[in-house]
Amino acid sequence: MSQKPFEVETSRRRFIRDLTVGTVALGGALGVTGCGGGSGDGDENSEQPAERPVAFTHGVASGDPLSDRVILWTRASRSSNGAVELRWEVALDAGFADIVRSGTAFTDTGRDYTVKVDADGLEPGHAYHFRFRAGASVSPVGRTRTLPTGTVSQVRLAVFSCANYPAGYFNAYAAAARMGDLDVAVHLGDYLYEYARGGYADSEAAKLGRLSEPATEIVSLADYRMRHAQYRSDPDLQALHAALPMIAVWDDHELCNDAWRDGAQNHQPDKEGSFAARKAAALQAYFEWMPVRLPDASQPDRIYRSFHFGSLLSLHMLDTRVIGRDPQLELTDYLGAGGSFDAETYVTEVGAADRQLLGEAQSVWLEQQLRDSPATWQVLGQQVLMGRMQLPAPVLFNLLSEGELGLSIERYLALAAKALASPGTLTPEEQALLTQPGLPYNLDAWDGYQAARERVLTMAQALDKNLVVLAGDTHNAWASNLVSADGKAAGVEFATPSVSSPGFEAYLPLVAPAHLAAALEQLIKDLEYADTSRRGFMVITAGPDECRADWHYVPTIAARRADASLGKSLKVRPGAGQRRLVAA
Repeated sequence: MSQKPFEVETSRRRFIRDLTVGTVALGGALGVTGCGGGSGDGDENSEQPAERPVAFTHGVASGDPLSDRVILWTRASRSSNGAVELRWEVALDAGFADIVRSGTAFTDTGRDYTVKVDADGLEPGHAYHFRFRAGASVSPVGRTRTLPTGTVSQVRLAVFSCANYPAGYFNAYAAAARMGDLDVAVHLGDYLYEYARGGYADSEAAKLGRLSEPATEIVSLADYRMRHAQYRSDPDLQALHAALPMIAVWDDHELCNDAWRDGAQNHQPDKEGSFAARKAAALQAYFEWMPVRLPDASQPDRIYRSFHFGSLLSLHMLDTRVIGRDPQLELTDYLGAGGSFDAETYVTEVGAADRQLLGEAQSVWLEQQLRDSPATWQVLGQQVLMGRMQLPAPVLFNLLSEGELGLSIERYLALAAKALASPGTLTPEEQALLTQPGLPYNLDAWDGYQAARERVLTMAQALDKNLVVLAGDTHNAWASNLVSADGKAAGVEFATPSVSSPGFEAYLPLVAPAHLAAALEQLIKDLEYADTSRRGFMVITAGPDECRADWHYVPTIAARRADASLGKSLKVRPGAGQRRLVAA
């Protein structure tokens, strides 16, 4: 879609204006609104409020809880245009006999009929029920809770990433919604995917009744709104949103694949127009449809923010994708004829001191947040793996060249075993293979931004903080010790599997998943746990004496199931000298 430069700026200004001037303060709450064209709910030229019944077909949601407030969300679906007035209610009981807060909010086609209310005046650490009304129509009831203050004995976070609608059912959401003992859902991004029908991971979509809408790749505001609406039609996602407040951050697919500050792998300006216009449309739809609070209305691409669970845990949600990231490097760019590798250029470029992932402003903000927080656990909710995921160069080149270069994992491990058992029998060629360095398999992660990673790890060390990093993005489960360049412990990383997107089992179908995971754990120095084939979610349980990760896996995504089984548990203890993963 082509768009002229002045139209890009006009769209951005309108977005900012409607998020600020258009904010409606009623009954101590804010009706947070977006802007732009409608989503096909009727005639945009209608000025009069319609009298037709409102349907709450996309459910309700809550998010961004603080100690005294929480965002409440719904969408007032209707068959004709016009402003809609809604009544929102917050109660201590599911029957709404004890209503503690209420007010009025308005929405219309300019906001895609979404409604966001910042319901304040609530008590810390309390569970509440909420709903919306429009005339005789009543929404489903949602359950939410505020953040605790003071001394806190336990916090439980359910962590999700990478939910691809056409790939299969969102059983991980259903299982978590039924657990009943969770405080908050944390979503680390790829809440939706931008691809066209017939594209990524949708071979079973027609059979499952999960073909992407619209059928094309999403580029315009109307496209992004429609894709959000489709995802929010899913009953399991609705169940999760109704059960727990969500703290979310975007990754790349809320916009397009491998996005960075000024572009993306999956954006072609000659065919799809201005990247700035596409980014503005994607972020506007995101803020309309997600129960998140806009941290700075003058900067609509800023989403980094902090949440404090009393004295126990501070959760800092970061943006490693849109606001500050420099373009990704590609390892294949350093391969020459015959498989030669330009190591000198690679080391110089990947380790450049000014290479940014967070950007300077966000890095300074994070350091101040860590410095100011007295909480036992400092948790980073962010998108991509921070741990060093380095594979021996022969193995990595074999993967990159689809078997044309290097050695397979199996052959390399056999060679390493031979070196241990009979080192004198190694040929010079075999010795050369074993002495080649390790290289990161994914430069889209922190491995491709080494100075930026070192800055975060050393600031945690200097401030003597118990650092726990949460990650998604890869579709697989991981747990790593985080160490600075000098080898000193800096914290741990827990990475969640995907909700439905395929993992390594789809990319390496001839390698048994259990064998692959065991090989990766053996080959990657700081990696303590890997699961490369199962879908699910992670539960983080923090207490004064430990922070534990439990990986829960669903049995299938090809049929609706609401159960999950515990696959692995690891923990870390607080304090210098203990910031390493141990068995739980």
